[in-house]
Amino acid sequence: MKKLALGLAALFSIVLIAVLALGPEYADKSINRVVQGRQPVTVTAEAKALNDRLTIMDWHADTLLWDARRNMLRSHDYGHVDVPKLKAGNIALQMFTTVTKSPEGQNYEENDADSDTITLLAKIQRWPLRTWDSLLERALFQAQLLAQRVDESGGDMIFVRSRDDLEAVLTARSDGRRVIGALLGTEGLHPLEGELENLDKMEAVGFRMFGLTHFFDNELGGSLHGKTKAGLTDFGRAVVQKLTADGMIIDLAHASEQMAWDTLAISDGPFVVSHTGFKGHCETQRNFPDDLMKAIVAKGGLIAVGAWDEVTCARTVESVAASIRYGVTLVGEDNVVLGSDWDGATEAIFTADQMAELTAALLDVGLTPSQIEKVMGGNSVAFLRKALR
Repeated sequence: MKKLALGLAALFSIVLIAVLALGPEYADKSINRVVQGRQPVTVTAEAKALNDRLTIMDWHADTLLWDARRNMLRSHDYGHVDVPKLKAGNIALQMFTTVTKSPEGQNYEENDADSDTITLLAKIQRWPLRTWDSLLERALFQAQLLAQRVDESGGDMIFVRSRDDLEAVLTARSDGRRVIGALLGTEGLHPLEGELENLDKMEAVGFRMFGLTHFFDNELGGSLHGKTKAGLTDFGRAVVQKLTADGMIIDLAHASEQMAWDTLAISDGPFVVSHTGFKGHCETQRNFPDDLMKAIVAKGGLIAVGAWDEVTCARTVESVAASIRYGVTLVGEDNVVLGSDWDGATEAIFTADQMAELTAALLDVGLTPSQIEKVMGGNSVAFLRKALR
């Protein structure tokens, strides 16, 4: 029996070591896939030249969830975003978003808040012990990871917390340096853990964009994918008012329709829907209806179009371009931007190094070079120059 016990203990140790060593990369590769077998868009000389002179921004990548083991500074043959891919795609500004809780069986129709898959991921990636039972600490740890990568990048990245930081990125790029401006946002405000003062802690470490909910209802109100589909709670109203007073960007992605309407009623923003499609173009639970999109834009907001099939209703670059064209027609060329949802447990239609394909597809669907310059980044830069302090 003693030998059996020792054998089982040894086997458990081997399994545990294998999980810790191989588990994170296996999960990353399994969850953050890329559409296989699609026909690449032909990138003409005109499209390549246009893409090379753009200032491109993407509003949503969940890369920090995986970065403790992946390290975005290195080139990888898996995942959707790393610094070499961003450089290859000529992306100037990337919003990195933190994920702190995700329900089992995550779906777009209805989820409760009683389960969480991020706890296991935190453990197998060997996140600090303080993150295992605190959503706030998970957000702060991912912010710390981003700051660390910026410090380690040798000047390839700049952490954009202010308007001056933004201008530093733009100046460097105008001088021919392909630096990347990194911004920080959160996917839902459950990391507040019901305490308004925790917002100050998040702002202090560099968060500038705040989603209100994610895949489940939280203390602020209802999720588009939650059980209640409710509007803002009293606590949610207090959070929105503080975000507005602090000059933070409010991300309405994943908010229930009622929560979005309630937020628009008490705040002038600034607002972004950081990764989405248009329900009038793609009829899914994930997308807001067109009247709500128009109301967000009427408040000066941006609509960031995603790059996965649940928001475009197809698995092609052409479908992303068609969604963007629909948005330009619906809300105007000054209000549509990019929000891929890279590394967000989606099957990406294209990755960060393949941006020239999107530029080519936008030309193919009839957008002018001037409109493409706006959608790909010009609108984002203009918005950030007003929103950041």
